[in-house]
Amino acid sequence: MPLWAAFGDSISIPIFNTKSFAITNKNRRGRLFCSTVAVSDSDDKKSRVVYESLRVLEWDKLCHSVSSFARTSLGREATLTQLWSINQTYQDSLRLLDETNAAIEMQKHGSCSLDLTGVDLSLVKSAIREVRRASPLRPNEALAVVALLQFSETLQLSLRAAIKEDADLYIRFMPLTQMIMQLFVNRSLIKSIMQVVDEDGSIKDSASPALKQSQGQVQMLERKLYQLMDMLIRNENNESSFLEVSSIHGRLCIRTGADQLSFKGLLLSSSSGIGSVIEPLSAVPLNDELQQARASVTKAEEDVLLALTEKMQVDLDEIEKMLNGIIQLDVVNARATYSLSFGGTSPNIFLPQDMKRSLTHEPVTSKVSSSEREWTIYLPKAYHPLLLQQHKQKTQQAWKDLESANTELRRRKLYGGNAARKGEKDTNLSPSEMQVSALELAHPVPIDIFIARKTRVLVITGPNTGGKTICLKTVGLAVMMAKSGLHILSSEYAKVPWFDSVFADIGDEQSLSQSLSTFSGHLKQIGNILSQSTSQSLVLLDEIGAGTNPLEGTALGMSLLEAFAESGSLLTIATTHHGELKTLKYSNDFFENACMEFDEVKLKPTYKILWGVPGRSSAINIAERLGLPGIVVQNARQLYGAASAEINEVIIEMERFKTQFLEHVHEARHFLMLSRNLHKNLLRTRRKILEHCASQRFRKVQKISDAAAIARSLVHKRAQQLRPSASQARSLVHKRAQQLRPSASQSLHCTKVGKNQHVLTSNFQQTTVDKVEHPATASSSVVKDIKQSPRVKRTELPNVGDLVHVSSFGKKGTVIKVEPSKEEIVVQVGNMKWIMKFTDIVTY
Repeated sequence: MPLWAAFGDSISIPIFNTKSFAITNKNRRGRLFCSTVAVSDSDDKKSRVVYESLRVLEWDKLCHSVSSFARTSLGREATLTQLWSINQTYQDSLRLLDETNAAIEMQKHGSCSLDLTGVDLSLVKSAIREVRRASPLRPNEALAVVALLQFSETLQLSLRAAIKEDADLYIRFMPLTQMIMQLFVNRSLIKSIMQVVDEDGSIKDSASPALKQSQGQVQMLERKLYQLMDMLIRNENNESSFLEVSSIHGRLCIRTGADQLSFKGLLLSSSSGIGSVIEPLSAVPLNDELQQARASVTKAEEDVLLALTEKMQVDLDEIEKMLNGIIQLDVVNARATYSLSFGGTSPNIFLPQDMKRSLTHEPVTSKVSSSEREWTIYLPKAYHPLLLQQHKQKTQQAWKDLESANTELRRRKLYGGNAARKGEKDTNLSPSEMQVSALELAHPVPIDIFIARKTRVLVITGPNTGGKTICLKTVGLAVMMAKSGLHILSSEYAKVPWFDSVFADIGDEQSLSQSLSTFSGHLKQIGNILSQSTSQSLVLLDEIGAGTNPLEGTALGMSLLEAFAESGSLLTIATTHHGELKTLKYSNDFFENACMEFDEVKLKPTYKILWGVPGRSSAINIAERLGLPGIVVQNARQLYGAASAEINEVIIEMERFKTQFLEHVHEARHFLMLSRNLHKNLLRTRRKILEHCASQRFRKVQKISDAAAIARSLVHKRAQQLRPSASQARSLVHKRAQQLRPSASQSLHCTKVGKNQHVLTSNFQQTTVDKVEHPATASSSVVKDIKQSPRVKRTELPNVGDLVHVSSFGKKGTVIKVEPSKEEIVVQVGNMKWIMKFTDIVTY
């Protein structure tokens, strides 16, 4: 089954003319819509080639898949238009990616929902159109406008509340934050509409006095008419006749099956065998009044709706901006939802000029660092989006079938099931379970695409059904997805240059029309690509040189690839079966080889790319493994030639070397990861040790400080206890000295004697003091220490190294620093250093 058959018959087909391209598609209801992209005559040829290239890449199917995630019909149409735009600039692509990333952040946060399920944007667009023509709004259009305004208000309130909790969200949600905050919500318009339009879409009777009066008159006339009809039916004597009240074009009548009636009236309709509809003559004036009253009601409702139209005209431009903004949010949300649904990653895109500057060693002003420009295209484990979508749809359908089978089995057991039916579980559910298991195991194989900067042409070889065409389409779709603001379906960080155009010539029957399925059609398309491609273009060529004589095809393919390498596109990727094209790498540095791996044991491709290795022919080996007669295989090898066999052997050795090299690379990456983890652990341990040392040091200092504080407290307390005893001792000594003072003659004698007598007097005083009876032993010892202490206070500055007595501590210390300007010294007492004044110490 072809790939496109899995996605239904909704296929976008570009329709070309000389002035514009109309992109048609089907929405979910099957309605065709058209988005037109205007182009000039000068760009007509290039646009044709570009759109044909996108069609063969199946870009239309991917666009349809993305647009299906939009919540509104206008959003789906706008998504298709945006994705099919071919005039996007590099700045446009960056802006689209920023919008998609912001929408993904918003969805992950969950605070601001962009669910537009309850908003009918088509009715809002119709309401704007009616208001511009000054026509009365329809009630459902007015309600749609209210729904849009209320959704915008709720969205703004949710965003403000989220930013209030976390201010960083304002930047993380940009540029959607700015788009949402710019929405203008007119609350008075919401109130005006809700006052006149009911939730079911009807106009309220209280909308205007005229409407209320007209509605009252209609109700009164209807009540009178029903009473009249009831009276006429009751007065009818024919009990066998069937009579009922019916409304014909708004006029109340009586439907009857009898031929003769007791009242007269107007025959409105009659059919043989069924009966007649008669309007009684007595009801004709009331029906006329009822029609007039209903016309008055209609006129009053139109006046009410016309008043709403006039109120909307005041803010019509703002409402239209709001509509366009909400449609744009729906488009962005569709891109984000698609990327989240399939697990894409945000790509890093850069301008090809930056890559050229890095190759020529020119200064680069781009945000991309030099280390990131090692590759032109870096797509690790990239999936083909349509294959991944197809697998997901099949898996979901298989799970639904399995759940339905389980439900049916439970229903049978619940309603009269017997023990014999228990075995039906294995019989009925085994195929479904096996299908689910098989689908989960048959997951699409990702492709690693690494193209170096110097490569201008990549030649991919390999067997048929080996995945070469899928590889081309994966690259082309990944480039278009990054350019259009979509995440690339890659499991790791992806990096691609920004290409102005993607040209493709893929010759599978699923993509090429009948007119381009021949060799001439391929040459025509390739010629157009060669003439229209620029130095910023990506060219994808499938089976180049095929469809003609192998020698001529090889020569033509080599010439075309050399032309693309020298003066054509930025990057060309071509697939081929011609072995001679593999040799271009060894004569031109712009070329690179790659091949699709083939498992000769299982005789099937692995869909993996071997880079730098040309593909080799495996047809003869496969024929031998499949049991072809030995003589046939041997003759084929002789005809193939010994030189070709030697080349194959060299290629085998290269493949083996490539495999071993990749194993060593993986091993090196593993050890590099281990060393990085070890380095992180060592840094973490070092940080913990430093923190522990700092905490221990702080704890020691704290303990010493606490001990010093306690010591100072004890010293001060002891000093306070000793001060009263010392003062009492001094007063006692002074009193005793007064009693023992010598007479004036003795004083004079002492003075005359001179110095010797002074000494004698001092000795006498000392003896006297020794004979005083002290009231307390502590006080007498203090006085004795004071009188007998050999230390004296010095008026000159001490020197570094002097031994001093610290009075406040009662301990000896050593001077280690003298600061005369501050009259301070630093004294070391034991293990502690203290800053003291000169007056606080006594020198020995």
